Amino acid sequence: MPTQGSTKERVKDKTTEPKQYNVIMLNDDFTTMEFVVSVLIDIFKKDPVSAKQIMLFVHKNGRAVVGTYPYDIAFTKTSKALDRAKAKGYPFRMTIEEA
Repeated sequence: MPTQGSTKERVKDKTTEPKQYNVIMLNDDFTTMEFVVSVLIDIFKKDPVSAKQIMLFVHKNGRAVVGTYPYDIAFTKTSKALDRAKAKGYPFRMTIEEA
């Protein structure tokens, strides 16, 4: 029960969206196109047509953003892709940049 002269305080929730980060795939002359497409499908959840388009864009232009995520997700996806490439012996490269 409020006492006489008391005021009710309005509380606003201040939630902010997490910063977003771009995962960028870089071209190299040794990693197979099939491997790149499989990474895009399996790890980045691209459909086969989009995966092939992104792979060709990277091949022609040297780099491409393959997804934008909060940092933890971007880091996890990038790590999975790089670990898979290392296991196959590919010099595959990806980076993370703030969007």
